[in-house]
Amino acid sequence: MAYSYRCRDYPGNEACPATFTAETEAEVMKHVELHGAIAHGEDPKQWSPEDRKQVMKLIVAT
Repeated sequence: MAYSYRCRDYPGNEACPATFTAETEAEVMKHVELHGAIAHGEDPKQWSPEDRKQVMKLIVAT
């Protein structure tokens, strides 16, 4: 089974075309963190627990 995340599904990122697919949710989350840092200029270490929960909800089995 694989897991996927589409950045545009996160509120406020509707224009972002990035998508990630990997074998585990943890691997997808690593891609999301790297993408957030590089493409959106965010510091994933500063994401609140609520932000992380929202991202995890958007990682879906494919």
